[in-house]
Amino acid sequence: MAYWDPIPTVNACVEGEPLPGLAEWVRAYDVSWDTSHDVWGERNWRNVPGPFYGAATDTCRVGRGVAPGHVLYDDEYGQEFVYRQPRTPEETYRVMAAAWQDLMAGFQRDGDEHWTPELVREWWRDRGRVREWAVGLDREWSVSERAEEREAAGGARAYVAHIDGDLGDRLRGYLFWLQEARPARPGEGLPGL
Repeated sequence: MAYWDPIPTVNACVEGEPLPGLAEWVRAYDVSWDTSHDVWGERNWRNVPGPFYGAATDTCRVGRGVAPGHVLYDDEYGQEFVYRQPRTPEETYRVMAAAWQDLMAGFQRDGDEHWTPELVREWWRDRGRVREWAVGLDREWSVSERAEEREAAGGARAYVAHIDGDLGDRLRGYLFWLQEARPARPGEGLPGL
């Protein structure tokens, strides 16, 4: 499965204009991402490999409102992380809007600069830990009295389905991207996990 790079979509956004189709979430987008401090070392271990990730995010639990197919909350502090990388411009805008909502500026888009093939493979080998966590979150939050936790339980189920479904193929495409700095062409072999 060829990797789709969302960063050109991010770079094409115009400062001061709303994100396409998401004006109610982001009325005036600021295209600069806070890179004054390196948050890679603080990233949540549940983030799926790719350019976007959550690190020291706030605990307001607003990311799923705009990006339920990509953002989930941990059960310890309510911090947000990216469980599915975007695959289209619209999905990219949604992840960007979720990041924009974070008061702590704890989301970042520089994962391509940090993920290595070895780190991606290590994450994949340890995916059982993430899967087990998501199953437990679903079990606990699906019966919660809090509406946002019951809603987020659906995200935990989606994360498990992603891990069990196409994530392996997507990560193989991402590995190719990291190694070759381009997406695989039709018929080209992808590296193993």
